[in-house]
Amino acid sequence: MKTVLITGANRSIGFETAKQLLEQGYYVYLGCRDLGKGQQAVKQLQALGLDQVAPVVIDVDNIDSIRAARGQIKALDVLINNAGVSGGYPQSSTETEIGVFREVFETNFFGVVEVTQAFIDLLKQSAAPRIVNVTSGLGSLNRQSDPDYVHYRVKPVTYVASKAALNAYTIVLAYELRDTPFKVNAVDPCYTATDFNNHSGPGTVQDAAKRVVKAAVLGADGPTGLFFSDDNAPDTGISEW
Repeated sequence: MKTVLITGANRSIGFETAKQLLEQGYYVYLGCRDLGKGQQAVKQLQALGLDQVAPVVIDVDNIDSIRAARGQIKALDVLINNAGVSGGYPQSSTETEIGVFREVFETNFFGVVEVTQAFIDLLKQSAAPRIVNVTSGLGSLNRQSDPDYVHYRVKPVTYVASKAALNAYTIVLAYELRDTPFKVNAVDPCYTATDFNNHSGPGTVQDAAKRVVKAAVLGADGPTGLFFSDDNAPDTGISEW
C-alpha cells in the first residue's frame, strides 16, 4: 500500500485530498498542527469507511515538530506540501510590515523546504516517489505581468512572492532529481471556496483536490518540474493539464 503525507490536511482542500487518496487505496498520514483537530478529521473519514489514515502532528513553521513527525513515519511514497497562509488582505508592497513577509514565507516557502528535506530520505526509498507542492496562479510571474490574466489585479504581495519562490524551488528540486524515479510538480488548485478566502472562490474543494491528486498519482511516464493550472488565461509559461 502506498503512503502519503499531506500537510494542513485536517480541513478544506487538504482534507478532501486525503479523502480522495484514501478512496484510491493510499494510506494517509493526515498532517495537522493540532492533534485534536486531526483526530476529529480522522473520525470523519472513518465514518465514511475510510480507515487507512492516521493523524500526525506537524507544524511546518517549527523544525522540532517536523522532526518529530519524521520520527513517526517509517515509509513514504508521496509528500503533498499543502499547508499555507495568505498573510491577510489588503497588502501593500511599500507598507506591509516585514514581519508579515517573514510569517508568510515561513509557512509557504521555508516550511515546504524543511518538510521536503526532512522526508527526502524516506521518499528515496520508494519505487515511485512523488512530491506535490500546492501553489497558486498568483505565484506565476507571467500571469502577474499579463493584464489579460483573470486575477491580474489581485496582488497580495507576501502571498504572491512566497508562491513564486515555491514555484522556483519546485523547478530546481525537480531538476536535481531528474535522473531518478521522482516526479516533482507544483499544482494550482485554483480559486476555491475555503476558509482561506472566506469562501469567496467559485471552485469546489472536490475539484481542487482532484487537481492535487492527479499530480500525486502520476505514472512513471508522467511529467516533472512543471506548474499545472486550470485557470483559463493566456500564459505560455504554464503547462496546462
